[in-house]
This record gives sequence, structure tokens and C-alpha cells, in this order.
Amino acid sequence: MAGNNTKLSPRQKMINLMYIVLTAMLALNVSSDVLNGFRQVEEGLGRTTSTAAVRNDALYQQLADFNEQNPEKGGVWYNESLELREQTSKLYNYIDSLKLLIARKADGKDADLKNIKSQDDLEAASYVMLSPSMRHGGRLRESIDNYRTYVSALMPDSVKKATVEECLSTKVNTRAEQINPIVWETTLFENMPVVAAITILTKMQSDVLYVENLALNTLITNIDASDVRVNKLDAFVIPNSKNIMRGSKYSANIVLAAIDTTQVPNIYIDGKQLPQSHDGLYEVVCGSTGVFDFTGYLEVPHGDGTMTRHDFSSSYTVVEPSATVSATMMNVMYAGISNPVSISVPGIPNNAVQATMTNGTLTRSGDLWEARPTTVGEDAVITVTATIDGRSQTVATTAFRVRRLPDPTPYIPYKDANGQEQHYKGGKPFSKGLLRGATTLGAAIDDGLVNVTFNVTSFELVTFDQMGNALLEKSEGANFSKRQNDAINRLSRGKRFYISNIKAIGPDGVPRDLSPIEVIVN
Repeated sequence: MAGNNTKLSPRQKMINLMYIVLTAMLALNVSSDVLNGFRQVEEGLGRTTSTAAVRNDALYQQLADFNEQNPEKGGVWYNESLELREQTSKLYNYIDSLKLLIARKADGKDADLKNIKSQDDLEAASYVMLSPSMRHGGRLRESIDNYRTYVSALMPDSVKKATVEECLSTKVNTRAEQINPIVWETTLFENMPVVAAITILTKMQSDVLYVENLALNTLITNIDASDVRVNKLDAFVIPNSKNIMRGSKYSANIVLAAIDTTQVPNIYIDGKQLPQSHDGLYEVVCGSTGVFDFTGYLEVPHGDGTMTRHDFSSSYTVVEPSATVSATMMNVMYAGISNPVSISVPGIPNNAVQATMTNGTLTRSGDLWEARPTTVGEDAVITVTATIDGRSQTVATTAFRVRRLPDPTPYIPYKDANGQEQHYKGGKPFSKGLLRGATTLGAAIDDGLVNVTFNVTSFELVTFDQMGNALLEKSEGANFSKRQNDAINRLSRGKRFYISNIKAIGPDGVPRDLSPIEVIVN
């Protein structure tokens, strides 16, 4: 023994010492008061474990709150915490089940972990943990090994990683004179009294929660580990373009930029480094027309000493003065209605710009134009001329496809709680109180691109009696008739009725047969 220089971890020393003490106690046939002392140790560990669980729950909530505030930054670490909680709970609950199995083996199926009667039973723990039929000791060792490997992978810090390895170690330090190796579970549970075995398992649960706490703190630290440290904030206005045509919009992104004046990033554009004296300003002389692309990247130092590369690409267009013709409402024109069109020539006043259109009429309305094509399927061609230096010249010719105005969607108009008009289009429950207030049926195209109102000329209301027979009531015009309103009032919650054979006419003068509405009474 004097020549044994094997170094043991404090945890292993404690386990070995406990095993020696328990063996000596058994040899001396100690009193039940001593075993009750182990019970008190187990209860103390239980209180410590409960406190650790509460502390860890607070850290989980901290990660969840940050993920809710900034999911892009905290999402990856929050998801890691969910996996950590699942793995920890799985191992913790397994150890809990082993404690109950040992207690039931000693006291029977009605065993109470808080009041174990056969505290000095030497067979229960050995049977549950070591017997070939149960073999929970080997399974526990494998579970701890897997959990230790999983948590260690979350620890970039070598000191914390070593702490995890030591705290959850399942290695057994054997003496040189030992011929047969002793497995970890045998050293802990062979001939071990029930109260001592349960105390050891509670200590393992405490170790698991301690390691979980280390991992949670690491995840929280990782949220800000790769942040760029800054010492200056500046506001910048980044316009999409500084050259704006009359009648169009000026748009710009107003951003808050954070920089570190002590560590200016290196900027490379098309393989060449931008001088740091330019403070990130890129300028180029535009000597010809066309589209010009450029790419580059920034090298940014981080707080943890690492350097990251951020690629970027952009382009700019150099053009000669030209005219632009665009439909402000849609990419096509619809026959029979007025289609707003914006026509302008950069550098030329509006009163010097003229335009004509084939397949319809084109009229000026203030600073805008209204195109009203006539024939569906035939392109409408807009030709723009401008008076430049006293001479009229054609500057652009643009063709638009002409389509028939699509069918509208029927709806029942009603007022919401704020007094705003809403449109019920069927397919979901509709309050009977709102139904009683409905007086008309409307129809419109209101998809955000085209907003056109149609006039409903007639429709039919179909309800069903108790025998399932269809009852039909007709209406002339857009208003619900008295008979239709009476039929609706007779319907109870959950019943359905249909508004069908809807006929409407729009501004293009074309009669339409519209799709029916299914109304579910709520």
C-alpha cells in the first residue's frame, strides 16, 4: 500500500471512503441510528438538488426570454438548451426510477422513499443494480458516459470540460495487485445497504444538475461571445438613388451603424483593399453607360479574438436620359376601366411630354395619365414624345397586354367593433348578430392590385328544413328580401345556408355569374 501513487479525484475518494466506512459499520453491526444518519445525508442532498433545479430553471427561462426578444441571435443557443434539458431530464428521471426500484425491492411495492423501513437491507441494491436479470448498474454507467460526452461537447472551455469529465467520471482506479478489473457499478452497489445506495444515487442527481448548470452558463455566455465590440454609433442615410424622376418616390434606408474606431475593418473590393483613410467610402467615375457589378468583403475582428469575413455585392447602372412608362396599378391593362399610368421623361417638364395609345384612349389627369383600352387580346401600345430643344421626338414606345376584367368576389358587408366596414366572403363561422344587421350583398375585386366595385343585380338564398329539403328565396337587386331575412333568423347556431345564382355587372358593362357563398351561422 505504501508504494501506491495512484491519484484519485475528490469525488472518487469520497465514494471509496464511504464504501470503507459502510463495510466497517456492517462488520461492527452498527445500530440503526447510524443508518439514519445516512438518511439525513440523503435528505440534505435532496434539498440541495431541489435548489439546483430551481436555479437551472431560471437559466432556462433567461435563454427563452432572450430567444423571444432576438430569435436570430439567441435561437441556436435556445434550441441547444432544449436538447440539454431533454437529455438531463432523461438521466435524472432514470436515476429516480432506480431509487424507487431499490426501495420496492427492500420494502415491497408500497415502499416510500421518504420512509424506508429496511434501511440496512444488503441485497436490494445489489439485485437491482448488479444482477444479470436487472443489470441497471451497467445501464446507468452507459447513460452517464453518454451524457458526459454530450455535455463535454458543449464546453469550449478546457477547464469546464475537465470539471465535467471529473464530476461524471465512471472510471475505477485499480491497484496493481488486482488481477480481475472491478467495474464502476460493483464498487458502488455490491453489498450496499439500501439507505446508502439511495444516498449515492441522490449524489449522482446532484452532480447531473451541477453539470447542467455549467452547460447552461456556457450557452448564455456563447450568445455574446462572437459579438463585435464597438465604441461609436453613427446614423447614416443610404438612398436607393439620388436621381429621382418627378412623380416617383425618394426612398432611403436610415440606419444606425456601430463601429470600433480602434479596430477598423479591412475592406476589399474586386480584389483590392480600400484605403482605411477613405472610412469605407467607395467612389468611381462613371464614364460610360451600362450595368456595372462589384463584389467584395469586410474582415471584422470580434471580441473573442477571431476574425470573420462578410461578403457583399452590389451594382449600379449608368444610363442616358430616357423616358419611363409604367402601369402604377398592374403589369397589364384591363379593358373597360381606367388604368392609371405614369409617364415622365427625366429632365423634361410634364407640359413638354405627350403620349398616344393604340386600342383605346389615353388622357391626361393632372400629373398622371389614364389609359382605357377597348379590345381584349390586342396589345395597347403607348408612344411617348417630348419637345427637346424646340423639336418633338419619340423617346419611348411601350406595349401592354389587354385583358378582360376578372370576376369579382361576392361578400356580405358588415361593421366591426371599431365601426370599420369589413367583408365576409364565406367559408367560416359568421355571427348571427352581424347577419341580422346585414342588408345587402356586395361584389368587388379588392386584391390590392385591382380595386373595382360591381353592382349585384340579383341572387338566391338557399336554406334547409328539418328534413333536409332545400328552401329557395329569390331577391331582386342587391338587398336581402324580407323572406330571406326571415329564413336567416330561423337558423340556429351551426346551421349553414348558401347564397347562389349571384348576378352582377361591373364598370365594363359585362354581366357576370358569380360563385356562391357558403355561410356558417355562429
